[in-house]
Amino acid sequence: MFYLFLVLSGAVVGFFSGLLGIGGGVLMFPLLHYLPQSLGFDPIGIKNITGLTMVQGFFASLSAMLFYHKQRLVNKPLVLTLGLSLFFSSLAGSLLSKEVPDRMLLFIFGILALAAAALMFVPRDCGKDDLTEDQVKFSQPAAICMGGAVGALTGLVGQGGAFIIIPLMLYVLKIPLRVALGSTLAIGLFSATAGMIGKVATGQVPFAPAAALLLGAIPVAKSGAWVSKKTKTHYLRRLLAAIISLTAIKIWADIFR
Repeated sequence: MFYLFLVLSGAVVGFFSGLLGIGGGVLMFPLLHYLPQSLGFDPIGIKNITGLTMVQGFFASLSAMLFYHKQRLVNKPLVLTLGLSLFFSSLAGSLLSKEVPDRMLLFIFGILALAAAALMFVPRDCGKDDLTEDQVKFSQPAAICMGGAVGALTGLVGQGGAFIIIPLMLYVLKIPLRVALGSTLAIGLFSATAGMIGKVATGQVPFAPAAALLLGAIPVAKSGAWVSKKTKTHYLRRLLAAIISLTAIKIWADIFR
């Protein structure tokens, strides 16, 4: 039954990965942290959860990103600039994470989720959200600095970083929403690859549970991307804001408890 729970968890999070351009860690982390004990299963350690979210995030992002690429919603210069800076800083963060106490990892994740939620409620012009990737311009220095800072923190907590990267792309780099979703999936592959290497190298990935998550996530992620393409952008932004906000509230409630 435990592995059935993991397959279903992977499918649910995989769908939202494709729908909202997130690797899924912002959903997978609290789901694996809170639900197993509620369903009568043994709890999963924080370090193993961070390892599982990295593996799931990588493969769900890859599946959904291929769909967005066909729709001309993945900006290659943005992916390379932000992705490479995320890769190296996330690798450093994931290797360092083994020495960081579990409660501190939870605290860092809470801070990131709170900052992302706050940004998503800032008013913005949505008139260009349906532009394709060839119509996008951005500041490379800002993208590099952003990637370095975010990557180090997301590597620590086992996240690809999409839940914080998307708000920063929307409000700092001024990227249209659909291109931000598609490009973030590709960018997430850099940090997720680095983070996954670090987590596997330090023994933080239980392989049988990871396989169960991927069995559910990979086929469903592309379906989520198809639904996203058919959904109006202001609905996608509101849903993303709601998911990030609820996650932040739950994590902070657990920290204070």
